[in-house]
Amino acid sequence: MARGNGTVSPDEAEYAAGVRRATLLLGLLYQFMQSVISNTLWAFLSYDPIAIAPITLILMLSGTLMSYAMAAALFRYRDRSILFKLLLGSALSLVAAAINAGVDFLCHGLIAHGDPGDINWTNVGYTIIYCVALFHGWAFLYIALLATFELRERERRLAVTREEALTAQMRALRYQVNPHFLFNTLNSIAGLIEEGSSTAAGRMVLSLSSFLRTTLELDPMQDVCLADELALQLGYLNIEGERFSDRMRVKLDIAPGLEQALVPSLILQPLIENAVKHGVGRSAGVVEILIRAARQGETLELSVENDLAREPQRVTRMPVGTGTGLKNVADRIRARFPEVGAFISGLVAPHRFRASITMPLRMA
Repeated sequence: MARGNGTVSPDEAEYAAGVRRATLLLGLLYQFMQSVISNTLWAFLSYDPIAIAPITLILMLSGTLMSYAMAAALFRYRDRSILFKLLLGSALSLVAAAINAGVDFLCHGLIAHGDPGDINWTNVGYTIIYCVALFHGWAFLYIALLATFELRERERRLAVTREEALTAQMRALRYQVNPHFLFNTLNSIAGLIEEGSSTAAGRMVLSLSSFLRTTLELDPMQDVCLADELALQLGYLNIEGERFSDRMRVKLDIAPGLEQALVPSLILQPLIENAVKHGVGRSAGVVEILIRAARQGETLELSVENDLAREPQRVTRMPVGTGTGLKNVADRIRARFPEVGAFISGLVAPHRFRASITMPLRMA
């Protein structure tokens, strides 16, 4: 369909070209099979197939032209209702049948007998009935062809719409990371200032600026190697280390060969933030943050574990569900990997919290 300015989009041009190719092949096949069946019947009636070959060829060409003319008219009204197309196909079949019957009459009169001769209306009637059935079959077959292409086009458009919606959702979820991270980090900077550690706060601001510049340059829809994701998260932990260096211990447990596994960018960020905020930030003693990557068959499992404060009152205040950051991760994984992806978080021991992600294992 043409747009308002008269131009045709590439998708619409490709759709029309596909219909034309299918119409050409289907029309040739239809007329060929019709000719084979007709010649077989004529042979049973003791007609010589070689003698009537010129007539058969002319009728085949005429029928093909009529079929393509009908197809062009039906394609023009392809957006109308199925009832309209069926009625139009029937009307076109009657016109095409009358024309083709006239061609048949002239061919048999001029080629077989040398002159049209007297009109045998019975034979003309039989011929018209045969042509009406023939072109009705073609019209309804072509309408079914149009319906098939329309269904495929709708499925394609629906897939494109879903992909665009998924992209928008993934971008929105991904862009939620920075504000959430920024809020937590600014709280850490404010804490350093309150403690009188202005020098450390200054270094933290510079590190924060560099970290934000790097994260803003990442494409939300572009996956990164696990090694790059870990390097980025270690940079974040260095920022938090300005405040918690005496109480935070970071340990990596990455299975061999998984450094090149592909993961969504900043997917570990909220998990590590959660470990720092609810683990290190609420404990008086040393807290270990364990970042683990393991392979489970054809899936990749990423997890972040951290110690919790051992004081009873602090443990009870520790949320075992998902907060803003963890919910963001769950939504991203569910949107990106609806069949395989999973996110689980909660206590794995009385004073140990784990957040784990499962996704398909894909190597760079």
